Amino acid sequence: MAARGAEGLVLQRDGHRGQTLLSFSGFAFGAGDVAYLRSAAGDAALAAVAELELSDATRIADVAAARSRFGERAAALVETTLLRRRAADKLGGLGNVSSWLFTDEALQQATAAPVALHRARRLAAAGLVVHDATCSIGTELAALGRAGVRAVGSDIDPVRLSMARHNLGTAAPLCRADALHPVTCDAAVLVDPARRQGGRRRFDIDDYRPALGHLVDVYRGRDLIVKCSPGIDFARIRELGFDGEIEITSYRGSVREACLWPAGWAPAGVRRRASVLDRAEQITDAEPDDCPVRPAGRWIVDPDGAVVRAGLVRHYAARHGLWQLDPDIAYLSGDRLPPGVRGFEVLEQLAFDERRLRQALSALDCGALEILVRGVRVDPDALRRRLRPRGARPLSVVITRIGTGAAGQAAAFVCRPSR
Repeated sequence: MAARGAEGLVLQRDGHRGQTLLSFSGFAFGAGDVAYLRSAAGDAALAAVAELELSDATRIADVAAARSRFGERAAALVETTLLRRRAADKLGGLGNVSSWLFTDEALQQATAAPVALHRARRLAAAGLVVHDATCSIGTELAALGRAGVRAVGSDIDPVRLSMARHNLGTAAPLCRADALHPVTCDAAVLVDPARRQGGRRRFDIDDYRPALGHLVDVYRGRDLIVKCSPGIDFARIRELGFDGEIEITSYRGSVREACLWPAGWAPAGVRRRASVLDRAEQITDAEPDDCPVRPAGRWIVDPDGAVVRAGLVRHYAARHGLWQLDPDIAYLSGDRLPPGVRGFEVLEQLAFDERRLRQALSALDCGALEILVRGVRVDPDALRRRLRPRGARPLSVVITRIGTGAAGQAAAFVCRPSR
């Protein structure tokens, strides 16, 4: 059972426990809301609401207090306050975002500050003016500004454009325009198509807004940079006539995005790049990929997701003196770990069998257990529950297929994680 409180807040009744649960569903800002939030009265009201705890335990009472004081403006004030708190970690590297305005969807799609700054530095190296044709609330423009890039912004959404004006200041060159109708001539064009609708992600490039194919057609012959989902189909991108570089970027151990770069901006021969921001490491497909297949050595390495997604596992292995356990599986092995990389020191190898694995873990006094799986249909959480480790030693198990066809078999490596 659900009922609405302040707009954007959903109150749900838990029939089993008799408790009222509250979730925040995203407030639909209008031009009037943004004008109020940008006013002196709105700024004072936001300061008052920011004093509220708004935790799961207090939020119903806090929202009621905000409504009693600010009436119909309470929903916009509470939403903005919560969004600002969420933005602090994601966008803090762009400066003081504690006074910015957001929509829930815009904040979800906004690039994390380190990733946006990485892209901005690449754009700065090109020495061109950049037109952010889907500037939304202004996060990419803020990153470009911090990298010293001359940039202009436009967006078709007047509400987000008004938020961008507030966030970036009156000096920022902004205008309202459709990304599919160019308003600049010589600038490099940066586009971040909408990939969410109603809180749900769109994975098909034809469902992007604007659709990726339309963007490529409109800006053919221009320097076009497009932020995409990391799960894009590389082959379909090439079918659109895109012949530039596809960069996959990870941050904090998570693959964050794909970015399409114009042909000619990268060194000769580079069509794919993995950028691992945690280690300031980049791998490209122009590097050697001589990588043997051998039995496991001292260490097993699970390459960063950006390396795997970009199809550069062999290139990464060649750079670091590693080898593959199987030519079709991304796990690597070696006698030394690459600098700064978490690895798994092999203690025991056995054919994957739950009974034998349980015995091996018990003999090693396994307690906390991490399970990594590739190429084998195993649910790690379900397997962990069945193994029931009760010891004191934290261990990892790497389960993977070795060999193909009738010769292939599942192997389990009991390991000590390096950290």
